Formats: sequence, C-alpha cells, structure tokens
Amino acid sequence: MTTSTPPTSTPPTSTQTSYLDALEPGSGVLVGGRWRPGANGVFAVENPATRELVADVADGAGDDATAAVDAAAAALPAWSALPPRTRSDLLGRVRDLMLRDADELAALIALENGKSLTDARGEVGYAAEFFRWYAEEAVRPHGDFGPSPAGGTRTIVTHKPVGVAALVTPWNFPAAMATRKIAPALAAGCTVVLKPAAETPLTALAIARLIAEAGIPDGVVNVVPGLDAPGIVSTWLADARVRKISFTGSTGVGRVLLRQAADRVVNTSMELGGNAPFVVTSTADVSAAVEGAMVAKFRNGGQACTAANRLYVHADVAEEFTARLGAAVEALKVGPAEQGSDIGPLISAKAYATVTGLVDAAVAAGAVVAHRAEIPQSEGYFYAPTVLTGVAPDSPLLGEEIFGPVAPIVVWNDTEELLASVNDTEFGLAAYVFGEMSEALHVAERIDAGMVGVNRGLVSDPSAPFGGVKQSGIGREGARAGLEEYLETQYLSVAW
Repeated sequence: MTTSTPPTSTPPTSTQTSYLDALEPGSGVLVGGRWRPGANGVFAVENPATRELVADVADGAGDDATAAVDAAAAALPAWSALPPRTRSDLLGRVRDLMLRDADELAALIALENGKSLTDARGEVGYAAEFFRWYAEEAVRPHGDFGPSPAGGTRTIVTHKPVGVAALVTPWNFPAAMATRKIAPALAAGCTVVLKPAAETPLTALAIARLIAEAGIPDGVVNVVPGLDAPGIVSTWLADARVRKISFTGSTGVGRVLLRQAADRVVNTSMELGGNAPFVVTSTADVSAAVEGAMVAKFRNGGQACTAANRLYVHADVAEEFTARLGAAVEALKVGPAEQGSDIGPLISAKAYATVTGLVDAAVAAGAVVAHRAEIPQSEGYFYAPTVLTGVAPDSPLLGEEIFGPVAPIVVWNDTEELLASVNDTEFGLAAYVFGEMSEALHVAERIDAGMVGVNRGLVSDPSAPFGGVKQSGIGREGARAGLEEYLETQYLSVAW
C-alpha cells in the first residue's frame, strides 16, 4: 500500500487511551452498535514477533452472523436515504479520527500483525485516505438522460445501493483492507457486515469504534470476528438479504466463495492471489530499480498480494543489480516493531514453514543463497530476508505466491522469451517494470496484469482502480470503479 499524503489540517486530540483497554474480555462481536460475546466463546490473538497473547476476542458463529445481517438490513433504509452530503461528512469525520489516533492504530497493527512501525504508519495513512476519497465520491452522482433513438420516450439512468454487503478481509493489511471496502460501501448507501481475519481482528474493531464515534448510525457497520470463517461467510451468502460479497484473500478460497455466491447470483468482488513479476531492463536506472525492488518485494516482509514474486533482470545489469540489492537486503534490521525494525515476522508458524519449504526446495534444485539478512534470536516467526540466484525456470518458487521476504532472481536476454515467462501463470494482479520509458511501457503493456508499476515499486492508490485479471480476481477497488461495485444500475423509460 502506498504511504498517503499527510493531512493538511491538524487532527483533533485523542481522548482514547488504548483500544486494547477498551476491549472487554470476551467481547468483540459488534451487532447493531452493541458489543457482545461470541457464540463460540473466545479465541486468542497472538503477537507473531513474540508468540505472546495480545488479547482474547469473541469467537463469532452463525447466530452472530445472522444477527449482524438483521442489524444491517434494519439500518439500510435510513442510511441509503440520507443525502449524499451527509454520508460524505460522516466519512470525512472517520478519516479525521483515524489520523487523530494514527500512532495508536499503527502500534495496534504492529502488535497483532508484526509489521514494522514504519509500514504500519504508512498503512494507517493509506487506510484513512479511502474515507477521504469516498467522502468526495459520495457527492458525485453519475447518471444519464436522453431521448431513445426511436423517439417518443426518454431514458433516465440512475444508480441505487446494492443493499447489505458482506466484506471479508485478510490479515496482511488489517486497516487498509477494511477501509478499502467499508468506505465505498457506505458512500454508495450500503450497510455492511465485516468478517476480519482471525489473525488480526483488533484493528478492525478499533476502526469500528471510530466509525461509531464519527456518528455513523448503529447497524450500518457490523463486525463478526471468529475462527470459523467458512461458517460465518456461508451464513451470509445463504441469506437473501445479503446482495453483495467483497473478498480479499487466496484464489483457492475465492473459487469456493464464487461457487457459493452463484447459488443466489450474489454480486461479487474478488481480489485474489498474485505472482507479480519485477522486470529490470538493460536500460534501467539500477539504483532506482533496487530502490523499487526493496519496496515492491520487502514491504510488510513480502506479505502482500502485490509483492514482487519473481525478479527478472537483464543480463547486462544483473551483476550490478544483484550486488546492490544484496547489500540493501543485508542491511535490513529484522526484529520486533518496538525495536525499530525494518522487517517483522511472518504471520504464523504455517507461513514460516511454507516459505522455508519453497526456499529449501529451490536450493536443493540448484539455486544459490546470494545474500541474506540476519535475524534475531526470538520465539517469533522471523524469516531472514533472502536473495536467491540461479533459480530454475520451473522452480515452484517462481510459480507459487511466496508471501515472504524472498527475492528469486532470473537473468534474461530476449524480450519475447521474457514475456512468455512473465505471463506463464494463472495470476495477473500486479507487475513492475524498470527501464527507459519507451521500452518499459512496451513491456508493461504486454504483461497480463491489472496493475503495472512503471519505474516505481508501488501500485496502490485510493484514486486508482485496484484489481487483477485471470485468476487474480473480479472487479476493482478504489477510484470511481470501487464505488460502482456497490451500486446497481436502474433505468426508467418515460413516455414523452
């Protein structure tokens, strides 16, 4: 996610001492403005940097999911009937409150996710920008009016909110993934039920508190954390009152949800897996390419769907690029966020085992660990940021989403062969190209990806349509397109 422009005004002073202090033991399901215990008791949220308990959170289940829809459906008529300007003002207020509490929110993200405080602060700024962008978009209605070609009638085209929207978010950007869905849904006049990832529910609950503090009515935003994600989401998809699902997560889970959504023909938005190529051409500014790679690959420890997964470097600059990237990687400080680290842990033991297995298999097949950072002695799930060379073209390391701080480098010479390799994947979310502008654009336009960073290592911006092609998803988030995902088109044929 991009770090957003700083606010132009001074946010109000925080009166909230601690979001964790405000979390009552066993509570955490938010339905109709009321916090309640979960039907399945509680589950533990741990700090992946220390494996220590952060909090016990309510473990929601099907009954909680249904109650959340009850509340969202009851709140829908009044919320959708509000003037767009009123909704806009409320969304802007949420942004102000997020910026007011930016340091505390960043600390909470770092605590439950493990990412560095620099990454966490950048995420809070980016997440807050979605409320500003959609506060502005909420008051820009789109429609059409004109005579029919045959004459005798006029056509009026307007847009209406989809209705109750089910939102399902991942753990890697617990603030930004929530606001990227909540803000456009509310701007469109929808009410929502949110299932945050079980690894990182606390940030979503904190944002829900700020939404209430901003004055958004009870029931407009409802949150059901829990370990039984399939049970909660299936309950929503089976409920006739739920007319929209927006999911960010793995392609495998996305396929399951698409099949379930098909039973009721539910409006769907899917932001799924990625396998982003990072291409360095012979004309690239190597220093800029290395700087871009450090962002595209190692931001959030590589745990991003847009993370550079495969680095294709032209033979003419491969030696220089590898040496410079390796030096930058070796200089990274790995450790807990409170120690001022650049890179935090992976999210779980399972994630650690997956990354370790991919790298070990690649090395066994002939890849070389060219550079590696040091990691602390810790109980946390720290994996050393690593640069690999000599990676075999058929290595699973190139075919699977690594989701860790590992940069496999492949050397190339021929553009056509490069593009064949780059596009030889079922995914098509993000890509990156560094080079002289005309060459970079020539390559970028031929890559099968929904987003391409040209001479930059970031592609995310609230004003731009975020999403992929092929099996990386359906629909877009951000920009005007993100608002349209929560609107239905209606036209009136008027006798004239």
